Amino acid sequence: MLHMHVTSWILGLILLLVALFLYKQGNAKGGKIVHMILRLFYLIIIFTGGYLLFDVYLANFSMPMGVEAITKGLAGIWLIAAMEMVLVKTNKGKPVTGWWVQLVIALILVLILGYIRLPLSF
Repeated sequence: MLHMHVTSWILGLILLLVALFLYKQGNAKGGKIVHMILRLFYLIIIFTGGYLLFDVYLANFSMPMGVEAITKGLAGIWLIAAMEMVLVKTNKGKPVTGWWVQLVIALILVLILGYIRLPLSF
């Protein structure tokens, strides 16, 4: 399940960049199609992340690791929200600087917790 979670995140970030590129090029229809596929990947990411959180980390709850796993889950949801808002605001032609900052902060937090702090990493 961990590999499925990581793969879906990588594909989600790639789809984010593709949809962003299509929106910037003025191809709204293509961007919308990729955006809908990305939303499907959001569901896969949330399902696999929830499985990892509840079945692996919270089943053997220990104070620092369990809280860090919950924090990573919340940061992951924050990252998904920031990704979605970047695409929606870009499609509408509104400023997205604040959402890009949030996306970068959430991504750094997720990567640090996922690959440095929590034990289930590669």
